[in-house]
Amino acid sequence: MSKAKLQEVIRDTLSELSGISRASDNTLEAYRNDLAEFSNFCSEQKIDSIDQISERVIRRFVMGLNAKELSKSSVSRKLSTLRRMFGFALRNEIIDKNPIKKIPNPKVKRKLPETINLDSFLEIYRLIDEDKNSEYKNRNKAILELLYGCALRVSELCGLNIGDVDLNKKQLRVFGKGSKVRIVPIGNKSIEIIKGYFQELKDRSYTNPLFYRDKSARINRFDVYSIVKKYISYVSDIEKKSPHILRHSAATHMLDRDADIMAVKEILGHENLSTTQIYTHVSIERLKKSYKKAHPKS
Repeated sequence: MSKAKLQEVIRDTLSELSGISRASDNTLEAYRNDLAEFSNFCSEQKIDSIDQISERVIRRFVMGLNAKELSKSSVSRKLSTLRRMFGFALRNEIIDKNPIKKIPNPKVKRKLPETINLDSFLEIYRLIDEDKNSEYKNRNKAILELLYGCALRVSELCGLNIGDVDLNKKQLRVFGKGSKVRIVPIGNKSIEIIKGYFQELKDRSYTNPLFYRDKSARINRFDVYSIVKKYISYVSDIEKKSPHILRHSAATHMLDRDADIMAVKEILGHENLSTTQIYTHVSIERLKKSYKKAHPKS
């Protein structure tokens, strides 16, 4: 085996993520930061080639992370990043054994995602309609409707073009993680709101962004976060007020109404069913709360 420099392997791993895997900008940034942190640690240990990295070196790195009192989920993510790099090196015969193979991720108790109820979501629409100062009423309502009605990720929403919306077929073409395309149904109520928004668009060319932040620039995730946080703050006291709350809420409400879990998985664009199953736990927790609140024997 050649003594490949660690920096070269990091560079090639990120290149594969960007090119072949088509990872999102946010994912790439997270990998880049994690690998830079590990690289700095290795430099302090006088290690510059990947073949010098042993299981003991990685365990010392993890001990350092724990000393910084990082959360288990953060440590787990950093180890997953290293697994990706060493997996790349092994596949490409840069190393002949994987030093991270026997190192487990810390057990993380998965938090159930927070949600808002349907009445709260509908109250947001009333508040938007009453907002006399907003020149973006129809746009904001359409943004919220697609985040909830089609259970979109914020990056998916920002990437939509007008041509991705097919009102006749009642469907939306979504570019998800890893540039995977999926078709998501659009409900009748969502279509009404989108039609209202379309009426104020002067140019509906297929390649134009569906949502603008101003007269020329495509909307970005920070704009969407700001809009969602503003309106959720009016109707709910949940701690996290992000666009993902609307996606969580949509998935939970579908399962509450006995939707097929495989159908929900496809709508959400999850690769693994286990990711979707978290929402069944949310529904069960909601059921328990309702029982405790209302049942005389609770």
